[in-house]
Amino acid sequence: MVKETTYYDILGVKPNCTTEELKKAYRKLALKYHPDKNPNEGERFKLISQAYEVLSNPDKRAIYDRGGEQALKEGTGGAGFASNPMDIFDMFFGPIMGEGRGRPRERRGKDVLHQLYVSLEDLYKGAVRKLALEKNVICEKCEGRGGRKGAVDTCTTCRGTGMQIQINQLGPSMIQQVQCRCSDCEGQGERINAKDRCKQCNGKKVVRDRKILEVHVDPGMVDGQKIVFNGEGDQEPGSKPGDVIIVLDEKDHPRFKRSGHDLILRMNIELVEALCGFQKVIHTLDERDLLVTIFPGVVIKHGEIKCIMGEGMPQYKNPFEKGRLIIQFLVNFPTSLPPDVIPRLEECLPPRSGQMVPDNAEECELEDMDPEQEARRQEYRNVYDEDEPGSHGPNRVQCATH
Repeated sequence: MVKETTYYDILGVKPNCTTEELKKAYRKLALKYHPDKNPNEGERFKLISQAYEVLSNPDKRAIYDRGGEQALKEGTGGAGFASNPMDIFDMFFGPIMGEGRGRPRERRGKDVLHQLYVSLEDLYKGAVRKLALEKNVICEKCEGRGGRKGAVDTCTTCRGTGMQIQINQLGPSMIQQVQCRCSDCEGQGERINAKDRCKQCNGKKVVRDRKILEVHVDPGMVDGQKIVFNGEGDQEPGSKPGDVIIVLDEKDHPRFKRSGHDLILRMNIELVEALCGFQKVIHTLDERDLLVTIFPGVVIKHGEIKCIMGEGMPQYKNPFEKGRLIIQFLVNFPTSLPPDVIPRLEECLPPRSGQMVPDNAEECELEDMDPEQEARRQEYRNVYDEDEPGSHGPNRVQCATH
């Protein structure tokens, strides 16, 4: 049991989630609430990054599960969190929201991210999707100048930098300098008289344009894989256009589950089929039918696993090589049997093992137990113990007085 679930709730996962489930949850939320896509969700993006940073680290996650956020701060000296959520984003995705930070680079527009939901059939067979993209393109009429030739002047207020230094007096001998966007040129570093502005772009140098991109999803691609369209991002005068990056998001399939190059199928069979053999038809992701035969005399145990070679997922860029189709058999046992059937079953099945019953043996009664209900009951006990005065958790030690 974990002490608190705040970080798990932020990512929308359960406390017993796997590393892969954590990664998938973080990827979806980070792309959705990234400041470049949602400027008003900066604080939420920070919380998402903080939760993933803690839960993706086994040591920090163990401390958090035992004692919550307070224990994490105490265990790391208050320095258990990254200073910049963008660092986590870049480590996870690579520097795809630009050219990266902290190193020289040419002036370049921002990359544009799009999530593309794909089915397991799309990743198996391949698919082509069309994406309508709205982006900025350089105005052809003024060639990106914003007005007629010679009409563009450098802003005298900011001297072409687009930024101003604002000085605030905080006290008798204390001042604060704040860098902000120039109000005269709106951060452009240039000014154009209203009469000289381009009529098509109104002096903005760019116009909105709509383009259709064809996204080719190749067989064998995986959840989270990126498809990059170089130079298809927003255009800006004097800058190299950014890229459009498509991130694949695999939807859950009702019958199959992917594990690397393998496909996993859970097949329900009746008890008579497990004992006496059966034939089942499996409808594949590429719309073929596979006949599975278990001959009479072969007994299938509950939970038994078998596989069909070459019927799993295709390998990326080598689609003729495929993984395995792994089948787990789940036997549906009857809840009760008619009394007159039991003698006939005993004749067909192996005999019961003998059991010597001591004379002083006490008879007892078995009751049904719901594991989920028992877990909730145990959680209630833990909360009750923590609320008791002077308690220190379920394993507290009481001092003896003389």
